[in-house]
Amino acid sequence: MKILVLAGGADQIALINEFKARGHETILVDYFENPPARPYADKHIVASTLDVERVKEIAIDQKVDLITTACTDQALLTVANVSEQLNLPCYLSYQTGLNVTNKSYMKNVLFANNIPTAKFVILDKVDLDAVKDFSLPLVVKPVDCNSSKGVKRIDDIVDITKYLEEAIKLSRTKKAIVEEFKTGNEISVDYYVEGCEAKLLCATTSLKIKNSKSFTILCSDYPAINEEQEELLKVIGNQVAKAFGLKDCPLFIQMIANGTDVNVIEFSARMGGGSKYNLIRVLSGVNIMSKYVDLVLGGKPSVSPSKLVSFCKMVYLYCNPGVFDHIEGLEELKQQGIIDSYFEYKTKGMEISHAETSGDRPAGYLITAETADALQEKLNYVDSHIKVVSDKGEDIMMHNLLA
Repeated sequence: MKILVLAGGADQIALINEFKARGHETILVDYFENPPARPYADKHIVASTLDVERVKEIAIDQKVDLITTACTDQALLTVANVSEQLNLPCYLSYQTGLNVTNKSYMKNVLFANNIPTAKFVILDKVDLDAVKDFSLPLVVKPVDCNSSKGVKRIDDIVDITKYLEEAIKLSRTKKAIVEEFKTGNEISVDYYVEGCEAKLLCATTSLKIKNSKSFTILCSDYPAINEEQEELLKVIGNQVAKAFGLKDCPLFIQMIANGTDVNVIEFSARMGGGSKYNLIRVLSGVNIMSKYVDLVLGGKPSVSPSKLVSFCKMVYLYCNPGVFDHIEGLEELKQQGIIDSYFEYKTKGMEISHAETSGDRPAGYLITAETADALQEKLNYVDSHIKVVSDKGEDIMMHNLLA
């Protein structure tokens, strides 16, 4: 089978490797000249995964049997759109793809189905009257951007014009959401919808940069919830799956939990990004990438999650501005058994201009331990023994972000 894979990040390496292990040919589409997944695919075509007509043209020209992606929102919408146009198999219809990748559609369906979510309004221009009854702080975000691009917290209403204009400009459809900020722990929850049942795989707390208006995720922290919250998450997962007509697919939901008050921020019918597929396997024993490939190849996979570790962190590195050259220390730490695994998200020569979104990370690593203290000791040790080296030979890594 000839398979078109959209997006060439580190997560897509695992996807491509699953296809290759089963004897399939892979053609990668990514707008970077040298994306991380390029060496793993049989062919790489430089093009934007968001350019629907170009992706359609490539699919026809290459005579592909399947179009797919993993762990990314907007490329998933392109997959659903082009697959429907070309009558190729896809686990999502284009309309469902819209509903689960466009935050405007998503929030309206959540509201219509009484699924707890923050008070919100959709805007295509600055309109202070539309938010006059909202309580500060607020959050503004584009309706259709990947990662946390354009997502800002507003503590003073005087800032809304600036951040709302930025969010609308970043949006492909020139719309943004303004919603009330919910207090509590942000948790990232992964499910697999088997038939119509959303099976909970794992939940982690998303730890972010302190005292920042952006929502930069520093790490996924486990454990995140108690037994009572776990039962609530199971209910919410099934509510979302039912409301959006999701069957036999991965489901990733971001929520704010404050005791038993749990609100949905957003979600998608995909695995979480940032090497989450590996984190899910470590925490639950479910090889979700393998199950996902079973699904897109026409199978009906089943999952039986367990709880396998006591404490775990998936830690993401961020840097001061510079041109990425290489990382030092991660392989040695893995060989020593201090870290369980690591993933590089940048290739040599890529520019790092800021530290705000998931696209700015050069790498991430996973650590586990039997106690919280032992995990913190590992974290401190790793942070002091790794470097992100620029083309000028300087360590540009931002250290001690989780201290």
